[in-house]
Amino acid sequence: MTSMNAFPDVSVLKGLARQQLAMSLGNFYGKKDLVIDPTLMTPLDRLTGVQFLKEKGVDKIFKLEHKEILGGCDQRVYIVRPEVKIMRQIAAHINSDKRAEKLRKYRILMVPRQLHICNMILEQEGVLGNTVLIEDLHIDFIPLDSDIISLENPQLLNAVFREGDQTWLHTVARSIVNIQAAFGTIPNVYGQGHNAKIVDELVKTLTSEFDEKKSPLQHQIGHLILLDRDVDYVTPLCSQVTYEGLLDDIFEIKCGAIDFGPEVTGTEKSVKTLLNSDDAIFDQIRNRHFTAVFKFLSSRAKEIQANYDKRHNMELQDLKNFVASELKGLKQEHRSLTLHIGASEVIMKHKTKGSLKKGDLQDILRIEHSLLEGSDFRECVVYIEECIHRQYDMLLTLRLLCLLSCTTSGLLSKDYQNLKTQFLHSYGFEHMITFFNLKKAGLLTEAQTGKETSIESNLNKLADSRAVGSAVSYVTSSLAALQKKDWFRTVSKKLSLIPKPGTENNTHTPSDMSYVFGGAYVPLTCRLVEQSLQRQGWSGLEDVLRHLPGTTFEKQEARSAKAGKTGATMASKVVLIYFIGGVTYSEIAALRFLGRQKGYKVLIAATSIINGSRMLESFVETVK
Repeated sequence: MTSMNAFPDVSVLKGLARQQLAMSLGNFYGKKDLVIDPTLMTPLDRLTGVQFLKEKGVDKIFKLEHKEILGGCDQRVYIVRPEVKIMRQIAAHINSDKRAEKLRKYRILMVPRQLHICNMILEQEGVLGNTVLIEDLHIDFIPLDSDIISLENPQLLNAVFREGDQTWLHTVARSIVNIQAAFGTIPNVYGQGHNAKIVDELVKTLTSEFDEKKSPLQHQIGHLILLDRDVDYVTPLCSQVTYEGLLDDIFEIKCGAIDFGPEVTGTEKSVKTLLNSDDAIFDQIRNRHFTAVFKFLSSRAKEIQANYDKRHNMELQDLKNFVASELKGLKQEHRSLTLHIGASEVIMKHKTKGSLKKGDLQDILRIEHSLLEGSDFRECVVYIEECIHRQYDMLLTLRLLCLLSCTTSGLLSKDYQNLKTQFLHSYGFEHMITFFNLKKAGLLTEAQTGKETSIESNLNKLADSRAVGSAVSYVTSSLAALQKKDWFRTVSKKLSLIPKPGTENNTHTPSDMSYVFGGAYVPLTCRLVEQSLQRQGWSGLEDVLRHLPGTTFEKQEARSAKAGKTGATMASKVVLIYFIGGVTYSEIAALRFLGRQKGYKVLIAATSIINGSRMLESFVETVK
């Protein structure tokens, strides 16, 4: 258990997950093969490692694929997500063994829990029986760094926000229950969003079901803020310009690790490295605006060289001490520095020249800034049409289309149909379903016009109406129309998301969270976090929150006079922010900045780490 007054030690959660896995594998005695769902390979690697699995009796490790797995020992363990297609793959493997008269025992571990539909599929396929056992494997949070924990479940975004499938929300709620079991009951909870509200209710239900009494220990986390991703789609649709954000956009960070190819390493080999605060160089540059990174790397390179050079003038004893205490650290820093300089050079090429299909980043940023400010609408549309005609990367084009829609509260029907037709002609008519998916998720919509949103029409009807009930309904619908009309501009103005013209924003020494987007925009989610902490709830923000989707809720516990003042004060400055649907590295950088600025210790939790491309991939129709 961590120190009572310290920042929560999230490595405790990793230990709990390892315990769960060790128990499940240990219950299946003897030598066994492991077949792992490809989406779980990297998360499991972060939790365990091959040596850990060997100690638990694992002989061979396979990736789950359609093809049959030949050979192997007489026991096999599947670690998979509870999905229908995966159940069919497992059933095909088992039936293949039956045909080959291969006697084998199977255990299916479903992460994070089994669903009734999975059992039904296995039963329909005729494989559920004595030789096939199904268990839950409760792995939820994976610590990616000392202040980031993630479920690493990108499927949730599509399932919840497009399909309306709330199955995964149970996992989100359970992860909060586990957090509270480890670090004490969180006294203050603020939330915005339909799914956030469901999760909050589920947490209460699960807590009572598990008979979890309030921890007698002093709580280590003072505030929990739950936010749905659809509260702010604009932020992930913007190009990232912090160093870590650009690494994710260009190289893709998977479960806190990154593969640097030959173009970065300068050799024929690729290097896989973890990106966390243990890397001193990376920790210094991860949250910086990219324009401030080269200066730091150059300065640090000179310092390391100077430390290397001082050995030439040392006496023998001093040299021995240098080798024993400093040399290893210098070599590690030098290796890290070399990789990050190589990565920065690759980023610069993308930033200045771009690739044939990616467009020029400076042009893209200019268009994004215009969309955020609400200026030069026609110029933005012309640029998007150019992206379509040049057949730029499809996800880039979609990202700009969705940003256009989100910042204008939906496109006029004429513009929507025109851009949709051009897009389908260029990228293929199978993307009619993509447009349907994006519309359903609220990412790319047509502005509501006509009787449904005509304020004048409703007010005219009100003038002619004599019934009080009708009058109330007309006023209500008129107010609803006002709320929907250009909500992004209204919220931006009320929360000062767009810095005023002439405001100086030094990206090298920032004074505001807007630096994560080059001084053009403060992430809406981060501003909501700032306001909720400042106000200790949502009081006074009703005029803003009514424009946002979903439910607003809060719960605050009365402070006990008997509670230890020091512990309570420490915990009141620790906040857990949970993003349901994923969080971007830009938001993480902004929240870290906010924490330093306001004196809070920020712990960020998410269902996954996303960027604009990965978010949209969830909704894109692929031809099979």
